[in-house]
Amino acid sequence: MRADISAMMNSANKLITSRSDVDMPFSHHNVNREAKHLNTMKNKVGVNNNSIDSAGITKDYMDAVSELVWNGFDAGASKIDIKFSSNEIDHIDEINIVDNGTGICLSDLSETFGSFLDSVKRGSFQRSSYVRGKKGKGRFSFIAFAGTAVWSTVFLDPDSEKCLAYDVTVHANDKDHYNDENKRIADTEETGTWLKLTNLHGVTAYSFQCDDFINYLKYEFGWFLLLNSKKGYTLSINGRPLEYDDILGDHEVSNRIIADIKGVDHNFIITYVRWNEKIGDKFYYYFLNGEKKEIFKQLTSFNNNAINFFHSIYIESDFFNDFTFSDNEDSEPIFGQTQNSPVFKILVKELQRIINLKQKEFVRINAADELISRYEKNGVFPKFKNNKYEQEKRKDLVEVVREIYCIQPKIFKGLNETQEKTSIGFINLLLDTDERENILSILEGIVSISSEERENLSILLKKTSFGHITKTINLIESRFKTVELLKTLVFDLKHFSNERDHIQHAIADNYWLFGEQFHLVTANEGFEKLLSNYLYLVDGLSKPSKSKLKDEEKNRRPDLFMCRQRSIPDPNNHDDDIEENIMVELKRPNVTIGKDQLRQIEDYMDFITREDQFNSQTRKWKFFVVSNKVDEYIEKQYDEFKDKGKRYLVKSWGNLEVFAMTWDDVFRSFTIKHKYLLDKLDFDQKAIQEELNIKGIKLDVSGSQTITNTVRLKAVQNN
Repeated sequence: MRADISAMMNSANKLITSRSDVDMPFSHHNVNREAKHLNTMKNKVGVNNNSIDSAGITKDYMDAVSELVWNGFDAGASKIDIKFSSNEIDHIDEINIVDNGTGICLSDLSETFGSFLDSVKRGSFQRSSYVRGKKGKGRFSFIAFAGTAVWSTVFLDPDSEKCLAYDVTVHANDKDHYNDENKRIADTEETGTWLKLTNLHGVTAYSFQCDDFINYLKYEFGWFLLLNSKKGYTLSINGRPLEYDDILGDHEVSNRIIADIKGVDHNFIITYVRWNEKIGDKFYYYFLNGEKKEIFKQLTSFNNNAINFFHSIYIESDFFNDFTFSDNEDSEPIFGQTQNSPVFKILVKELQRIINLKQKEFVRINAADELISRYEKNGVFPKFKNNKYEQEKRKDLVEVVREIYCIQPKIFKGLNETQEKTSIGFINLLLDTDERENILSILEGIVSISSEERENLSILLKKTSFGHITKTINLIESRFKTVELLKTLVFDLKHFSNERDHIQHAIADNYWLFGEQFHLVTANEGFEKLLSNYLYLVDGLSKPSKSKLKDEEKNRRPDLFMCRQRSIPDPNNHDDDIEENIMVELKRPNVTIGKDQLRQIEDYMDFITREDQFNSQTRKWKFFVVSNKVDEYIEKQYDEFKDKGKRYLVKSWGNLEVFAMTWDDVFRSFTIKHKYLLDKLDFDQKAIQEELNIKGIKLDVSGSQTITNTVRLKAVQNN
């Protein structure tokens, strides 16, 4: 074999002539091309289980170029140039990819080109960024945009210790074969490979000059070029090095000194990089020795993040000059360091600290702003009026959401629009309470929070006074239980429950069913008492007045009368606010709401309009009548007022409205508004019935009384 090669070389040497028609980036790679047709050998590609056509070779020219460039870096190249020239109409005849790598060793040719899907790189692949191709098909990617590929390569022959040259040709229409030809002695001592692609299709000069292609190369190779920037690695297009500074979102270099057990200091230069877009590698710590050569790499803890935190960390130190990486944590080399070294373990903790701080910084500056902006655009935040107080409340809500997101972004991920609005609305509601810091009890029921995140979140919530939420969430859960008890009262015990002895008492202590932020003015009191308490609460009198009414209906007794603590915007005049009041008439569960019951409400309305102290146009009145059923008359009233866009409305004029609701309507409204929270609290509705059975509550009047007392007791405990 050696003799044959020598004979071939001697024959080729006789034909050596100087050629300068090709400008190779590796100097003096002007080789003997007149001998091209000597000793041409056609070889069969050995296909491993799959045909070349069905082996998943890319059809995208950008991916194809990427594969071919990686082949050059895999071969130890530090400089690669993509070269082409075009005519006036942007046409190009050929693309050349030139590298200064080690070339393709002739003795390895059968493994490099002859074994499809069984690359020689596979056997030598280690934990390194320097060998990308393992599948043995990257060299065939040229078929995405070219008909013919010719690799003109120069390598150092280990036997003769001379640089030899030869060509390898593959045609797209005959992919199962490759020709090695023109074997010769090179007239240079510099190795490398010149790949010439001809018979191009689907591409023009613009394809390799456009922003999309340039940006693709930046994100595919930028991290690798930065990793090797101190070693002078470049990727060029027509001699112009690829610039990738603009894809660096953040870039910081720092030094850390760590002493070993002998007191020897080890200096580590740590370079943190955040990329603006996803790069052509996962997110790693890259460990480099004193010669800037990568020894190994290790995944960071943020590879599965959902916040587009694209990053790399490069660590340079002489500490890694004699470093041995091993998957076996128990193995210890006689000389050098391993990942079990105390210094290395301290270093990794420091790297984790840096990346955690940078991730939170990124979330605070970038991702949190994007979340807030999206929430504002999609109407997730509740509406606030344009006054100083309301805008301060809005600012408080936005900052709390931002702070929680910075600590644990997963809290706000994967929610649909309804869940987002419910969650933000719930946080907004809690901000008005005096208990904020125990929000952890809620969040831990929604997402998994690590001990460190838990501690950080706890500190944050105390810092922002977002605390004491345990009491509030207990209140919400208690309300669900109250609703279930009320269902038993008005459905299961409807034949034994009446409005005066049972339902009225239960609702009087739980009037939140009809709206938050109301004050209970009276329960089953006459209008004279009602007016006295009303003026005391709304107009801020020092004590209830003893109002005297002359109206003959002054002794009528509404079941519940509530006034809202906060005003609502006036729909007719945006500069004014309206005070909202609610009056509720509860009917025995077996009474069907009809015209007679509606007439009773109208009497209340007439009384309100007759009294000077009640009839201001800035006071809005809502009247509710509630029982288990409504008759046909009420259903017709629903249809008559449906154009108002208010469910359950049966009468409306001026600043007065009447609503007729069944108990099922009341309970369903509550459940729908709180469904997301109910699901997250894992509240078991059946547990209420089981509890009642254990207590031996019977379906009779005594059962109605027992449940009424239970409901009232729960209300007292939560006030």
